[in-house]
Amino acid sequence: MRRIILTTESGADLPVELAEKHNVQVVPMHVVMDGKDYLDGSLPVTDIYDYYERTKKIPSTTSTNSHEYLEFFKKIKKDYPDCIIVHIGYTSKASSSFQNAIIATEELSDIILIDALNVTGGLTVIVMYAVSLLERDPSIEPIELIKKIESIIPKSRLAFVPGSLDFLRAGGRVSNLAYLGGALLKIKPRIELIDGNLVSTKKYRGNMEAVSEKLIREYLNQYEIDREQLYLLYSIGLDEKIKQGMDEIAKEAGFKNVKWIQAGAMISTHAGPGGVGIAGLEV
Repeated sequence: MRRIILTTESGADLPVELAEKHNVQVVPMHVVMDGKDYLDGSLPVTDIYDYYERTKKIPSTTSTNSHEYLEFFKKIKKDYPDCIIVHIGYTSKASSSFQNAIIATEELSDIILIDALNVTGGLTVIVMYAVSLLERDPSIEPIELIKKIESIIPKSRLAFVPGSLDFLRAGGRVSNLAYLGGALLKIKPRIELIDGNLVSTKKYRGNMEAVSEKLIREYLNQYEIDREQLYLLYSIGLDEKIKQGMDEIAKEAGFKNVKWIQAGAMISTHAGPGGVGIAGLEV
């Protein structure tokens, strides 16, 4: 029986403790700030916020390049000879990272690439589903594992509300007119992954405490989410009271395990401080 190793990108925001516990290998993406390239995870997220306050610009983000993928996969092959690598990748619709992984694997064998069509917690949901399949059946055939992972990709549901329209505007994701109107009316967009694309599906009005409650209640009404696990997402700066309130709603809804995930540098660069989200798997 050949060992299967799961891999993903840092843009999954997979918590370090889960990656280490389940031996999921994570390759970093990049953040470029002040002309310097940082690996995602190598700098505090607060440095991104400080950079924006100083310059009124957001850092740029770049994908893992093909050379990095090649070295990443080769090291795994060296550490786990004769293994099969199953890479669950960041959506190809929002990054060139997946295409770079394809280029890297042209020189290697026994690597299977899956485009998860998702990011942050929505990607973590898929990765952790794969983890559960492997732990329940370590002898599962790779073909069967791939089939099951691919079948649940459309069922991973992610919705989040950025903490700051400033970051969306600085990144060119909203027009100045839309920003001004949103700021005056305290409107915050709800963003979801639709077929791998980031899409604004709704607008909320009010403070973040009210918005977070609307977000989780409407999300749970819209989707029949597996009660075994729910992932709640936040970027640094979210009020603890908001987190407690969402915890209570999730528990009232019958979720057995609720896990908070902090947005890393990749996601925080676009969402800004104080953002909140939710991710789960439809039954």
